[in-house]
Amino acid sequence: MLFAFVGYDKPNGLAHRMEVRPEHLKHLDTLGDKLILAGPFLDDKGDMNGSFMVIEAESLDAAKGLYGSDPFVREGVFASFEVRPWKLGVNNTKAG
Repeated sequence: MLFAFVGYDKPNGLAHRMEVRPEHLKHLDTLGDKLILAGPFLDDKGDMNGSFMVIEAESLDAAKGLYGSDPFVREGVFASFEVRPWKLGVNNTKAG
């Protein structure tokens, strides 16, 4: 089953995000095939200010555990976030 993560950074949190980002990217690498897609939200200046990720997990609790081990979550980058079951309805993505 797929689970989406939507997280919104704390106000003025770009410096903290960038500090934690190398560990976050290492964590994403450890997820292997469980990671379906991930990327940052951007503000009107093009600065990162949140995250959207989709993983495959057996249950909501398992997904929350995987997301909870992400350095962005552990290090308090997000002001708020949620994890929800998600279903891919249309796939017209083109990388870039």
